[in-house]
Amino acid sequence: MTTFKDQTLLVTGAAGQFGRIAVEELLARGATKVIAGTRDPAKLADLAARGVTVRKVDFDDAASLVSGFAGVDRVLIISTDSIGKRAAQQSAAVAAARAAGVKHVVYTSAPAARPNADAGLAAEHFWTEVAIAQSGLDFTILRDHMYAENTLMSAAHEIASGQLFGLIGDRGTAYVTRADAARTAAGALLTAEGKSVLDVTGPAPVTNAERAELYTKATGRTVTCVAITPPELTAGMVAAGLPEGFAQALVAFQVDAVIGYHGAVTDVVEHFSGRRPQAFADFLAQNRPALGA
Repeated sequence: MTTFKDQTLLVTGAAGQFGRIAVEELLARGATKVIAGTRDPAKLADLAARGVTVRKVDFDDAASLVSGFAGVDRVLIISTDSIGKRAAQQSAAVAAARAAGVKHVVYTSAPAARPNADAGLAAEHFWTEVAIAQSGLDFTILRDHMYAENTLMSAAHEIASGQLFGLIGDRGTAYVTRADAARTAAGALLTAEGKSVLDVTGPAPVTNAERAELYTKATGRTVTCVAITPPELTAGMVAAGLPEGFAQALVAFQVDAVIGYHGAVTDVVEHFSGRRPQAFADFLAQNRPALGA
């Protein structure tokens, strides 16, 4: 396997949880010219002290993109958290990469990215993928499946109430940990060649009913899966305080799980990280305090 550890490698969003892990993985695997890009360089003073070059890279600041991408051979573009603005932000980053002479782009996308009106947040990823494909650059698009960490946002409440609400007929989600996905992205930055679109998944799909069973096993508290329809799930989220647009986007993700888009299992994590992805049950055991039991 070819390695590009001595080329200049840029990680955008390096101050975030995903970006930090990716930078650490690059260093651990011997990368010699790592650039950590962030909107706030002060947040990465510790990495700078370890010899990492820190640059301001703000997708809303064209000047910072010019200076941030200068001299870069390969870049990991981590999708931003600016929902509604991401397609424009990330397309600007791709244009900057092309102008700077970057050779390879790695991008963290989402499963089943498509422009359909019912695709929820996936549409922004789709248009970023289009911008990358049209750039003429080599690329590795990593369609990260749902992070296992996302389940912790609701797990304690579901366990305390004894009810896990999910859509009727879901076919499972191959939850992948953020660390596994970030190490995979770092590995792709170090070794990937050509043009490819790959799904980054955990080792097995987990249905809502199976997730409820795992919560029960992990805590000793009985949790039952309550199967409902998309309108009912949307209404419940809105009643709980979520904005309707965001609730609809989350429900769209679950609809995709019913279709089967999130149940795929690949060996991409192991291929690029050299590690087998962590199983969801093991993730829960590792994060038992967050389950509230």
